[in-house]
Amino acid sequence: MSVGVISHHRCSNHNMGDHHPESPARLGAIHDQLIRSGLEYVIRQYDAKPIDKKLIELAHDKSYIDYIFDNAPQEGTFKVDDDTSMTPETLPAVLLSAGAAVDAVDLVMSGTLKSAFCATRPPGHHAERNKGMGFCFFNNICIAAAYAKEKYKLERIAIVDFDVHHGNGTENIIKDKNGFLFCSTYQYPFYPFEMQESDTPPIINTPLPATTKGPEFRQAITDKWLPALHNFKPQMIFISAGFDAHIEDDMSQISLTEADYRWVTDQLKVIAEQYSEGRIISLLEGGYSLGALGRSVVAHIKGLIG
Repeated sequence: MSVGVISHHRCSNHNMGDHHPESPARLGAIHDQLIRSGLEYVIRQYDAKPIDKKLIELAHDKSYIDYIFDNAPQEGTFKVDDDTSMTPETLPAVLLSAGAAVDAVDLVMSGTLKSAFCATRPPGHHAERNKGMGFCFFNNICIAAAYAKEKYKLERIAIVDFDVHHGNGTENIIKDKNGFLFCSTYQYPFYPFEMQESDTPPIINTPLPATTKGPEFRQAITDKWLPALHNFKPQMIFISAGFDAHIEDDMSQISLTEADYRWVTDQLKVIAEQYSEGRIISLLEGGYSLGALGRSVVAHIKGLIG
């Protein structure tokens, strides 16, 4: 079984403006680096399919889903919040981004793939049950995790998030549900300014100071995430893979490198091999320095390959 990358060219059509950091060029940078690295000949590539609207209700209230659909513009823009807006090409990209995550579940659970990376946008981990924010409309990872739990009757699913911003939307959606563990590292204090440190499952929130470099990041994962994951024994691991803590990314002050993303992926792969039959599904979240993003994704996928 191999590693797959799921994407779609229409995910690059969503465009919130020339100067917006969550730009269409992000996917191009990833694709170019996959070619440059030679990985495109190793991985299996799939086109995403749009998600069935009904499946979005696994993570969001119907009223909020209808709000997004009803306000998707035929022309011009519609603002969901100050830095999150829809154009006529946004809703198709949103549905493909969520659809890729659900496709990944089916491909991995069927044994077609061992693990999968969803190279799609817009991202999703800031989207709460009833609110879009932070470049996010629907919470792709929560939809997919709930889908895996419902369709394949998995009892224990871990979601880990190493984006430099706290996955507030993911915490909001899963915190009161059984069978989930959520682990998140993030710069503190930083957007979305809602997080509270927690060492108590199902929420492991691990704030990092702006001075954090690779060794401190790795120690935090070793001390906080790994014991909780071993204790939880997940049957599938989902990764909110944000690469905006990279030293070259102006979005934050944390200073990670590609080697740190490879290291954390390696640690998660060990957990997955021990408890989850190797099953890992990773979804692109942040990462706005194009060169660093492409290289970091390559390092991450190499970790998934092993």
